[in-house]
Amino acid sequence: MRMVELRRQFHSHPELAFEEVRTAAAIMAELDRIGIPYEYTGKGGCVIGRLTGGAANAPTVALRADMDALPGDEVTGLPFASTEPGKMHACGHDAHMAMVLGAAALLKTDPPPGNVLFVFQPAEERGGGARVVLKTGLLKDVRAIFGGHVTHHYRTGEIMIAEGVITAQSDRFLIRIQGRGGHGARPHEAIDAVVITGLLITAIQTLVSREVNPIHPTVVTIGKVEAGTAANVIADSATLEGTIRTTSPSVREHIHSGLRRMGRALAELHNARIEVTITEGYPPVLNSARETGIAQRAALRVVGREAVVPQDHPSMGAEDFAYYLQEIPGCYVRFGARLRDGEYIPLHSPAFDIDEEVLKIGAAYFDQVAREALTEYRR
Repeated sequence: MRMVELRRQFHSHPELAFEEVRTAAAIMAELDRIGIPYEYTGKGGCVIGRLTGGAANAPTVALRADMDALPGDEVTGLPFASTEPGKMHACGHDAHMAMVLGAAALLKTDPPPGNVLFVFQPAEERGGGARVVLKTGLLKDVRAIFGGHVTHHYRTGEIMIAEGVITAQSDRFLIRIQGRGGHGARPHEAIDAVVITGLLITAIQTLVSREVNPIHPTVVTIGKVEAGTAANVIADSATLEGTIRTTSPSVREHIHSGLRRMGRALAELHNARIEVTITEGYPPVLNSARETGIAQRAALRVVGREAVVPQDHPSMGAEDFAYYLQEIPGCYVRFGARLRDGEYIPLHSPAFDIDEEVLKIGAAYFDQVAREALTEYRR
């Protein structure tokens, strides 16, 4: 099957964010083979194929796939495993590209009553490549945009569709602690940045456990801590880095202000300097009602009622498809890609792989959702 060949080609030659030159070339070669014209904005940019049909004022919808891979060394042992040390498709973007190319072939064979853009974007993982696409202006006439993601949370053949919040807001923080160094034998002469760091780590956990209403999914994770130079030296400085995931704007603001409040309090308590820097990340993915209905109808046609599953709760992961949805109505779904008897493997794992049967399902869904949307918008 052509999509399997494409997915394996992409998988073998992963490229990181804004470096997707070989990947873009492979996509353009396939669009040439199918007979779909495209625009390429160059290294660090996007490839957008355009299938034109119907009257001059026919509606336009977009199907999106992400091109970039992740840093990491693959341990799957697959015969088509990454040939690029330190890079691998651990998040399924190889599958997403193959699906949208498969849908392009289906739509070219039997054109729908309108226009379809096939959007291959850079840098979903890092850098918010969706914003790069939006800045080109190439999506200015798009009525709706549809995307999706493979996952082991669902079995192959299932498609998860829900209205509203799908993924969380993602922010990052950096905390710098400046104390005063000294000899480990004379702590009274120093201000110990390690002790302050330990207290801060513990205090931050209470932001979620004791200050946020449990009905609002919220995560604060400290993923990196650096301090100290030797066993007998009291560290004069330390840094903490972490991530904040929220689904409520008011909770997000409370977490931000809480981090700063705790920094000020511990600085005062220990006569240290503490600087808290918060960097805004991807906004939440918010599926619009009408387009969610269109996606549900398309999925029902492809996999049947029993395999169209609801969302139990929003994912605390982040996804830059959110930037499209701030400007264009749309729907983001999840494709089950775990073998029925297979082990659950999380995204971003060096062992991540998919059941390649999901490629047919994804391509059929993207084909059908474009047709459903164009038919509805023409009414």
